[in-house]
Amino acid sequence: IIAPKTSVPKTKDLIAPPLIDGYVTNFDYDSAELGADAIEYLVNVAAFLADKPDVILIVEGHCDERGSRDYNLALGDRRAAAVRDILVANGMSTARIRTVSYGKERPIAVGSSSEIWARNRRAVIRMLTE
Repeated sequence: IIAPKTSVPKTKDLIAPPLIDGYVTNFDYDSAELGADAIEYLVNVAAFLADKPDVILIVEGHCDERGSRDYNLALGDRRAAAVRDILVANGMSTARIRTVSYGKERPIAVGSSSEIWARNRRAVIRMLTE
């Protein structure tokens, strides 16, 4: 006896949701320009959040220890804005995204090597639900 074939109606392929809360993208020295991989990832984040209006994002901009406090606060702000701008360009409302710059005040690693500086030059997404 041959078992009848059963089929499940195919809707959308299941795709794992992207990491949003805690997503980190790093930047080159003295730069707020996102790399192609980060842009592609953020496009996916925006698409995933398209039907989740209750999700609010906070984008944190961070810098390494070099440069003045004021300079790094401004650079951190540009880094956070770069992430926000990609999300907004891909359909997210600006009302759902807040940005904050911590400049060099919240390093993820402490020290004065090129590897540590590279880790600290970043933007981080935090997710809130209201």
